[in-house]
Amino acid sequence: MYVERASRLAGAVVWSRVLPGSGSAVGPVLPDGCMDLLWTEGRLLVAGPDTRAYVPGGVPGGWAGVRFYPGTAPVVLGVPAHELRDRRVELTDLWPASRVRLLTGRVDGAADPMNALEEVALECARDARPPDPLLRALVAALDSGRPVAAIADELGLSARQLHRRALVAFGYGPKTLARVLRLQRALALARDGVSLAETAARAGFADQAHLARDVKELAGMPARELLRLR
Repeated sequence: MYVERASRLAGAVVWSRVLPGSGSAVGPVLPDGCMDLLWTEGRLLVAGPDTRAYVPGGVPGGWAGVRFYPGTAPVVLGVPAHELRDRRVELTDLWPASRVRLLTGRVDGAADPMNALEEVALECARDARPPDPLLRALVAALDSGRPVAAIADELGLSARQLHRRALVAFGYGPKTLARVLRLQRALALARDGVSLAETAARAGFADQAHLARDVKELAGMPARELLRLR
């Protein structure tokens, strides 16, 4: 079972999930341009930005997470996003073990681990410098389907400067982020009952075949199979 809600941390989402036992189907976690702070009993981890589908595995049990708005996690966690691309790492690999033990104990002992993890994220965000406002403008522009070159010009950056800043904030360049955001737009439309042909046109794909290729590459399965999982 998976549930989520908007967080008090700007742009973030708080979620919880129970992983079933072996033999039960679990849908993949798809690339979305975000990074997550994760908790499962006795552990705090960080999920880096994905470039391909990630299938949850391991011991069945409860999980909670804070999914940061794209580009904001690196300043909170103190690590460039590209260092965690396609990785799940223990928080002790990034922060002092003594600090992580205290935070883990707080969440472990809470009546509601999801709320407790959100409090940890809020405290860490308050101690961090503010995120670069340019990044939110970049995400909004890419999500609207505008060309990367035009966005760079509007932001007063060269293509190389924009790529470097995107690597630190998102884990990959702006063209990859645009592709990931386009996939998320398409899935939202398709899950609302829009036909795949119309979804492709409205989400910014050249045609339905283009949509099918991107879904297969980024999600690891055909679109219709993916849509049946939710």
